[in-house]
Amino acid sequence: MPDIKILTESELRVLVPLDLAAIACIEKGFAALATSNVVMPPILSMAIEDFNGEVDVKTAYVPGIESFAIKMSPGFFDNPKMGLPSTSGLMTLFSAKTGMLEALLLDNGYLTDVRTAAAGAVAARHLSREDSESVCIVGTGMQSRLQLKALTLVRPLKRASIWGRDNMKANMLAKELANELSIDVIAERKLENAVKVADIVVTTTPSSEPLVMADWLRPGQHITAMGSDQHHKNEIESACITKANIYVADRLSQTRTMGELRSAIEAGLTSPDQAYPELGGVIVGECAGRTGPEIISIADLTGTGVQDTAIATLARQRSEVQKIGALFNN
Repeated sequence: MPDIKILTESELRVLVPLDLAAIACIEKGFAALATSNVVMPPILSMAIEDFNGEVDVKTAYVPGIESFAIKMSPGFFDNPKMGLPSTSGLMTLFSAKTGMLEALLLDNGYLTDVRTAAAGAVAARHLSREDSESVCIVGTGMQSRLQLKALTLVRPLKRASIWGRDNMKANMLAKELANELSIDVIAERKLENAVKVADIVVTTTPSSEPLVMADWLRPGQHITAMGSDQHHKNEIESACITKANIYVADRLSQTRTMGELRSAIEAGLTSPDQAYPELGGVIVGECAGRTGPEIISIADLTGTGVQDTAIATLARQRSEVQKIGALFNN
């Protein structure tokens, strides 16, 4: 039996920082989803309502990538009250040729955080105005921090606002991000004010009630909604989708059942079989993205197995080059 590489969270943080290379990795994954015979089954999702928790399992085989990942991702949203992170998990990596286990990535959700933030940057790169200078981040969790950091890598941001239900937490995060990123970052008490003046709006919460209203949107804005990845979640008012000039899904079959599009379908604002572009199609030029400075664009990101396979394979490849990680011989 071949050796199995074991990589810890601390090692993976060294191997795969959130940078332009990670964004490029995820961008290539989305492009492959549009152009290759990718095998990506529906997300296996299990709710554990007794403890305000959920577990998602995602995977994908991507032709041209030597391995495929299976990612197990729990989210237990009462954990912060106990001093624990909301998300955790791990990835397993298998040979696409033989099916043999190649690596255990004990990332505690870190790689998921990176690939999710990178996807937000990819969406902004292809859908927001190139001169976007301001952003509103909705939420105060880890993705709030990482989404803003990722956006600074692809857009010339000068200022940002953070909104959260806990304004004290939003203030603390704003101060930390201002120091880390060297841009103006404030905590905004009134979400409407923050949304109305932003060039880019990113929602990063597990909310089941709309937070961003359609009346707040203005021409030229881009919205990335990435918190709605379950059948009960909903961060933006359904009318936002019909108000937007372009709506883009990461995977249309997923957003129809668990993304923001699901809510719009249930509200009768669009039909279940309405065709919409996917992000991969925009990246490779099969579908039009932003066609002018005044349009409103929405990216609906539910998370894909392609992202997990791409980021996990990158981590293992870098570990081989840098000789990081332990080998287990069974």
